[in-house]
Amino acid sequence: MKRHIIDTIEQYDTIIIHRHVRPDPDAYGSQFGLKKLLEANYPNKSIYAVGEHDHSLTFIATPDSINDEIYQNALVIVTDTANTERIDDSRYKNGAFLIKIDHHPNDDQYGDALWVDTNASSCSEMIYELYAEGKDYKNWILPDLAARALFTGIVGDTGRFLYPSATVKTFEIAGQLIRYNFDRNEVFNSMYEKEANLLHLQGYMYENFQMDENGAVYIKLTKEILNKFQVTSSDTSLLVGSFSNIKGVTAWLIFVEEENQIRVRLRSKGPIINQLAKKYNGGGHPLASGATVYSWEEADRAIEDLKELCREYK
Repeated sequence: MKRHIIDTIEQYDTIIIHRHVRPDPDAYGSQFGLKKLLEANYPNKSIYAVGEHDHSLTFIATPDSINDEIYQNALVIVTDTANTERIDDSRYKNGAFLIKIDHHPNDDQYGDALWVDTNASSCSEMIYELYAEGKDYKNWILPDLAARALFTGIVGDTGRFLYPSATVKTFEIAGQLIRYNFDRNEVFNSMYEKEANLLHLQGYMYENFQMDENGAVYIKLTKEILNKFQVTSSDTSLLVGSFSNIKGVTAWLIFVEEENQIRVRLRSKGPIINQLAKKYNGGGHPLASGATVYSWEEADRAIEDLKELCREYK
């Protein structure tokens, strides 16, 4: 499949790369890692990376703004996105050919060509594998900026290599990437340094989370609480792992109220939670998922479902 993707890339003069809404480091890492990789090897092609910008990820790159006409006769590649509902920018359908590259469960088999590897730690890891195939097949090179983006994506999706998804292959690829010319400390600082107000919110979370006897944990962050600490909904993504080091925690839900919905971040130390996420308009990995509810009553039902899941796991 990797060679088929490379052959397809060579057939198109215009390539547009999409990723999922509410991007994380792997979404940007795979998207912009692929963009920089292709720009280095096909300087005569027009290559774009699109989607709504998340300013917390500016240290990786900034998306392109393009007109609708550019999609005509273009190759569209979507990275790190399990289903079409989560693709950022609906114009992905307007190209001539669509490729899906992803590491989530392949429940939505969209695209004219699909490469899905659920054993990969991240989509950024898969883009490195694509480069390695291209190196053997077409003498591809990997520029420093691409290596930096891919390393960032891998670090993000493996929780700094702490999650079980980090395999021997993951460490081998990371070992190759750190040979390139970029500042790892700068990457880590950009990813994990927090503003004081965000740390104050994290303190509030530690003081107010709820936990039952089976280790099911939840916290509700209303708009009033976010405003009190001057934190945006997007900012709270940096706090999703806050409960991971608490003894006795099995799995947790963080509810973040937005204007017209409540974002739900789900994490687990053991129980499979992506099916729970799917029940509430979401999905993701077995131990790390996202969802959306539209009322606090619906949030309470999700909490009861998590409690039952943790009870069965225990």
